Amino acid sequence: MVCSRNILAIIGSASSNSSNLRLVQTIAALSANSLNIEIFEGLQSLPHFNADLSVNQPPEAVRLIRQKIEKADGIIICTPEYVFSIPSGLKNLLEWCVATTIFAQKPTGLITASASGEKGHHELTLIMKTIEAKFTEETSLLINGIKSKIDLDGNLQEALKNQLVQFINSLKNLVDEAPGHQPF
Repeated sequence: MVCSRNILAIIGSASSNSSNLRLVQTIAALSANSLNIEIFEGLQSLPHFNADLSVNQPPEAVRLIRQKIEKADGIIICTPEYVFSIPSGLKNLLEWCVATTIFAQKPTGLITASASGEKGHHELTLIMKTIEAKFTEETSLLINGIKSKIDLDGNLQEALKNQLVQFINSLKNLVDEAPGHQPF
């Protein structure tokens, strides 16, 4: 069966041992029959934001990720919290997108998975509201104590698995309700 929902997942962590990456890999496995998830891990490849280049002369790496965001039916951002905020690489990517409309009404799932995460999650939701991404309470997930809920092999606690299934179903519904999308 071909999946009609193409989702770009952006990992906010640059760590090679990221719980956020394992979490998105688990989401991809749980939703393999209904979502086609492409994982973007290239935040460190993006140049530092430069407002003078943002509109008319974006660097090639920025142009390419903007294109991926624009073409995707939906977005998942899965990030840790660093020093009560979102990681600088993720903030940098979002800054490169502010001068565009690529996130406007884009069905989006927001996950903050960290030791605590409350302040980082609040910041992420504020930024995504500002750039007009479309997300709901059901497609916004804060996971406290992530390292105790998912192991290095991607095995997770049953309660978290249930949360992820609900998140996936809500994101599918949000994508299917988007103008111009042909429901599954």
